[in-house]
Amino acid sequence: MKKQFLVFTAAAMLAAALAGCSQPTQKSSAQMGYIGVDAAKNMATTAAQVDATNATFTTASLDERDGTVYYEVDFTAGGTDYRYAIDAMTGAVIESNSAASQAGGTSGTSGTAATTQTGSVDEARAKQIALDHAGVSESDTNFLMAKQDYENGVAVYEVEFYVAATGTEYDYEIDAATGEIRSFDYDAENYTAGQQNTASASGETMSEAQIRSIALAKVPGATENDIRMNLDRDDGKLRYEGKIIYEGMEYDFEIDAYSGAIQEWDAESVFD
Repeated sequence: MKKQFLVFTAAAMLAAALAGCSQPTQKSSAQMGYIGVDAAKNMATTAAQVDATNATFTTASLDERDGTVYYEVDFTAGGTDYRYAIDAMTGAVIESNSAASQAGGTSGTSGTAATTQTGSVDEARAKQIALDHAGVSESDTNFLMAKQDYENGVAVYEVEFYVAATGTEYDYEIDAATGEIRSFDYDAENYTAGQQNTASASGETMSEAQIRSIALAKVPGATENDIRMNLDRDDGKLRYEGKIIYEGMEYDFEIDAYSGAIQEWDAESVFD
C-alpha cells in the first residue's frame, strides 16, 4: 500500500511539473511596454484629424521591421483610406499614407487600386515641395522634371532637378495624395577641390566631432546615439561615410573630411 502511494505521489508531481513547463512564456503587449492597439488607433486618427467614432478600421495589429516594432493601423473615414505605422513604444507616427477611397470598388478593380488615386497634389505642387525642402528656387535649376509613378501601390511623383552652380543633383519621391516627402537624396557630383575651404588648402582635415555635428544638424532631434560613421579614402580624397537612424528614417551620407561639405545625402523610411 505504501509503495502504491509513493508511485501515485511521484506521478502527480511529474504531471504538475509538466503542466508548469507548458505554461506560455510570451509576454503581453502591456508587459513589453507597448502602448496597445486602442492607443495606436487614437494616435492614427488624431494625426489624420479624424474623429475615431467616424473611422472604420480594417487593420490594427502589431508588426516589426528592421528591429522596430510598430502598429499598422488602416482605416477609412470621410471617403479617404488611411494607413499609419505607429511606434509601439512611443506612439510616434513613423509613416503615413492616405488616398481617395473607392467604396465598394468596381468590376475588375482590386483593393490595392483603391489606394492609388492621385489625390490633391499636382505636378507643379510636387516640384515646389521638393524645391522648398532643398532650399533651391526654380530659377537656380538647370534641369527640373517631375513624373507620376506608383511605389508599392501608392501614387507618387518622382522629382529630379540639377543645380549647375553647386554641381548637385537632387531626387525626391513625393506622395501624390498628401504631399509628404517619402524619400530624397542629393549628390554633389561635380564637387572639386576649389569648393573646399581654407582647411583643405593646408591639407588639414576637420575633426570627427565636427563632422558628426554637421551631419546631426541635418536631422533635428537626432543625437550621438543615432549616428554611425567612418573615415574612408575615395579617389585620393578623404571623406566620412555614415548613417543616422532616427524616428523611423534612415539617412545615409558622405561628407568631405577637409571642408565638411555634404557630398551625398539620402533619406528614406526604414519601412520601405
